Amino acid sequence: MRFPLGKRSVSFLKKSILVVDDDKSILRSFARVLQRCGYEVDTAETGMSALVKARSHHYDLLLLDVRLPDMTGTDLLVRAKTQLQDTAKIVITGFPSFESGSDALYGGADAYLIKPVQPQELLTIVDDKLSHPAAC
Repeated sequence: MRFPLGKRSVSFLKKSILVVDDDKSILRSFARVLQRCGYEVDTAETGMSALVKARSHHYDLLLLDVRLPDMTGTDLLVRAKTQLQDTAKIVITGFPSFESGSDALYGGADAYLIKPVQPQELLTIVDDKLSHPAAC
């Protein structure tokens, strides 16, 4: 059930998550796990497409990769700071470094995860950041 609220809408039944990764198999995998647990999931393969989607839809959580084809995940965090200020942000990377972790957290990320991420680990951190127990 959705009720319009200006340019955004509020869902009273499901928390909304935007997953941003250039790897389609990661997008499908994360979306499947999150949807199975009752989350509304949207996906984007680039930072720009994520910004476009965030202009027309309110997301409760942004789950993004550090390496995107058109910008870094940290760049996306900075560019979306005002647009997504009430959105929890989790950065995920397969190429961890102290620099990328500190850049992500300094850029506004609420958590920094290292791939591969196990489904239960993903759900635990998402539930924690949304203060919302999943329905699975």
